[in-house]
This record gives sequence, structure tokens and C-alpha cells, in this order.
Amino acid sequence: MSNDELTSYGGPPPVPPGRRRRKIWVAAGVAGLTGVVGLAALGGVAARDQKSGDRNNTSDAQPAAAPRPEAPGPTAEAGGRTDDKATRSGEEQGADRTGHEAYSGEQRRDDKERGREVPCDSDKLIQAIEYANDNRGGTLELAKGCTYELTRSDVGDGTGSNGLPVITQAVTLAGHDTTIVRAANAEAFRILNVGRSGHLTLKNVVVKGGLTEADAIAAARAKVDLSAKVVAKPTKAGAGANGAKAAKAATKAPAATSTTAPGAGGDTTLVDVEPGDGAGLLVQRGGRADVEYSEFLLHHAGGNGGAIANFGTARLAHSRVATSSAGGVGGGVFNAGVFRVEEATITDNSAVDGGGIGNGVPGLGFPGGGGTLWVWKSTIERNRATDNAGGVLTYRGTATLTETRIVGNHSGEDGGGLLALGDGQLALEKALVARNSADDTSGGLGVGPESTAVIDRSEITENVAERNGGGLTTYGGTAVVRDTAIVANRVVGQNSVAGGIYNDGGQVRLERSTVRANFSVLPPGGIWTNNDDVEIDRSSAVTANRPTNCVGSPVVPDRCFG
Repeated sequence: MSNDELTSYGGPPPVPPGRRRRKIWVAAGVAGLTGVVGLAALGGVAARDQKSGDRNNTSDAQPAAAPRPEAPGPTAEAGGRTDDKATRSGEEQGADRTGHEAYSGEQRRDDKERGREVPCDSDKLIQAIEYANDNRGGTLELAKGCTYELTRSDVGDGTGSNGLPVITQAVTLAGHDTTIVRAANAEAFRILNVGRSGHLTLKNVVVKGGLTEADAIAAARAKVDLSAKVVAKPTKAGAGANGAKAAKAATKAPAATSTTAPGAGGDTTLVDVEPGDGAGLLVQRGGRADVEYSEFLLHHAGGNGGAIANFGTARLAHSRVATSSAGGVGGGVFNAGVFRVEEATITDNSAVDGGGIGNGVPGLGFPGGGGTLWVWKSTIERNRATDNAGGVLTYRGTATLTETRIVGNHSGEDGGGLLALGDGQLALEKALVARNSADDTSGGLGVGPESTAVIDRSEITENVAERNGGGLTTYGGTAVVRDTAIVANRVVGQNSVAGGIYNDGGQVRLERSTVRANFSVLPPGGIWTNNDDVEIDRSSAVTANRPTNCVGSPVVPDRCFG
């Protein structure tokens, strides 16, 4: 995918804010703008003072205008002629005023672009954001080396408690080795919230320690029928066609309250913003956030999105999201909008599902479709899911990962590296899926019912699962594998099969690809399938797998020998 494919971030343009009551911070004694260095310039106060004062004042760069005549109108000379000098004087004075006002406007714009300095004081930061919201936004230069410690919150717009005011205009927070942190003993609140008309740009800032209260519904949605498999896993791997049929009969039914079962198609339900979402940063629908050269650390969300929850449009570039957790989906990042990750690292996060990134919410009869996710030249590593998808989960959304490493992630059930469910669309291009693990199936990558994965010029290697599908598993989904190596993956349970590829009612097509040196306890070690929908083209090879390549599978694919 081209890097410039996403060039517009959509959403309604910012609108001037209406009059609002003073926030809780004001009641706490933080009212007024005294002490915020130079913030008045953002609203053009100096220009208003100029207009309300002496109109004869001019810029230092302009010549002084002639004094105003005492009597109105032109001065009559002897002979009845008007005084051209007085008329010219008035014209010059008007020109001087126009020139000065234009200069003042340009100066205000320059000041806004350069930014206003915010002292190392959390109250001053709150004031500065409030003022920027009320004055069409602006750039705030945060103090170098400062830690802004937040000790109290405001409920804001009903999306939960926030440590800083909800961003409603185009506001840039430009840091210089700057940290914004929730105090360790403070009540639970998220740090940043971008409203429907807001646009936050965050640069060179560490955002740390956000905490949102537990959301029991989010946790239950993540837990119930997450895998949405077409067939249950056989009680004894390699039991043959009869075992597969029995397994189908044992499939878990969706929750009775579900109007659209996971993976059943139909209209996608939008995920609603909940107070427990996004402990570090919440981007609401219609909002926008650009995060550059920043870090999100040690957040916990009671809902979805331990560090970041995006329902609008967001971009994370040259940044790190780490050591965060969620009670629902997306330990590092949750997405139900448009999210682009560029040259970033998402590491050491945990959740019920989607330990690193969760794109959509399955389960409990209230499934919510994911959005559009791009990941480019990034690393997703050492994330953990207690249930499914240690690295990346996509549910009814689109996820494209290019030149990206998905390494060392772990799931308690399926999809150690990645998992696509519920008509999810997953594309890997020049990606490395390595050393991930799952306590059940699909150590590297799993593809669920009606979902599709296209894997191009990638490597799936050294992944481990307990039961089957060490490298790749399809549960009624479709996987197209092109110019890709599925090498040295393992399944290690006592009755395990298919260290390479396990196809349970799905479709797999190998094009110019290799399935080699994979291992299982029972045969086959290479490819296991219970239907005729595994296609191997003449340019592909299945070799050197242990104990066999395909012998022992209920159906042996064409062009697979041994």
C-alpha cells in the first residue's frame, strides 16, 4: 500500500465554541489567566487594545501621519479652494492604520504558529488549553524537562473523567522532554480527550499513568464467544473426517441476546464511546489526533484501549505505546475509526483480546466493527492477551501491515500473533510474524469465519501453538499466501498436528510459497485439512516437515507428498 494513500483525515471542520460554564478547575481556584506567559496574544488582545486606543498610533516601520484637523471636513483657503494637503493627510492616516492592522494580524498568526510558552505548572497547562479552546486553538510550548502532574479531573462532555480539558479546537502540545502524568494517588481519570470538533497534535511528550474505571460490559463483550469459529477444535487432533463432523456439531452457539451473530455478516454495529475507554488518549468520532515522537506508558483502561482509544482519525508516528493494559480489547491501542501507525513501537501491553492492537469488538451479542488500520514499518512485540490475539485483533474491520514485525506476542487461546474474525480483512506485506505463541491454536496467525488474510512477501517463522496450526490456522476463513515462507513453526501438545498450516473448513491457496521444516507431535507436520480447499501451485513446495508433510491429514492436498 502506498504511504500517501491516507492523506486526508476527514471529520467535520472545527466550529467556534459556544459559551460554557466554568469548569470544575475554576471552582478549585484555578480561574483566570494570570501567569500564563503570552497567552493573551492568541486571542488578539493586543490588537483590540490598539483599536480601542489612539487611532493615530502607527507601526515603528511606518512614517507618522499628519495630525487630524480640529474642524471636520476640508479647510477652505482664500479664493474658495479646498486644502488638498488635509485630504491627503487623512488618506495617509487611513493607509497607516490599515497597514498597522495588517501587520498586527500577521504578527498574531506568527505568534500562534510559534506557540505560547506554558510554565511548568499543571494549573497553567489547564488554563492554556481552556484558553486555546475558546480562541480558535493554538500551539502551546510546554516547559522543557517539566513534569506536569495532574491531581484532579473534570467530567467534561460525558465521555468520562479527564485530567485535561477536552480538546475542541486545533491545539498543539509541543513538548521538550516533557511529561504529563496522573498523580499516583489521584482518582481515576484519563489524561487526554479529543472532542468531535477537536484536533490534537502532540509532539515530544511522555503521557503516563492514565486510569479509567472498570467497565464490566466491555470485559464481558471481549470474553464471550470471541473466537466465533465455524467448528470447534477436535478433542483429539487428527481424528479424521468423522472427528471433524463431530467437532462441527459441538460448535459454541452465540449469545442468545445477539441480533447479529459474530461472523454472520449483515450490518456492522458501531462501537460506542464508553467512559472506560482510552486511559491515555481518547479520540471521539469527528475528532483527530496526530502523535509524533511521543510515548504512552503505564496506562490502564477499564474498557477498551489501554493507552489509546480511537473512534475518529488518528496517526501515531515515531512513537511508542508500552506497558499499558485494558479490561476489554486493545491493551495498547483500540481502533473503531481510521488509525495509521508509522515507524512506531507497540510493546509489552496486555488485554483480554488484542494485547497490542484491537480493531473492533466481538462477543456478547453486541459486536462492534473495527475501522481501518494501517501499520507501516513498525514493531508489535511482547504483547499479551489472556484470551485471543496476542499481537493484533481485527474484527469486521480492515488491517494492513506493511514492513512490520509482529514478534514475541502471546495469547491464552488462539492467535498468538494475529487473528482476523467476523468478516475481518487482514493484509500482510513484507511482514515478519515470528516467535509468537498461543496456548491453543494458531501460534502465528488465525483466520476466522468469513474473514480473509492476504499474506504477501512475508515470513511466518518459529511460532508455537499447543494444539494445531503453529504457523497459520483457518477456521472457515480464507488465506492467500504469496511469495511467503512458513518455516520452522511448531505445535507441541501431546496430540498436536500441523506445525505449518491447519485448515478447518476454510480455504488456503499457496502461490510461489514454501512450507518447510515445521514440526508437530502427530502427523502431519506440514499441512492438515478436512476439505479439498487447500491449493498448492506448481511454484510452491511443502518439504522437510516432521513427522510428515501431508500424510495423516483427512484430505491430502494435491502436490503435497510425504
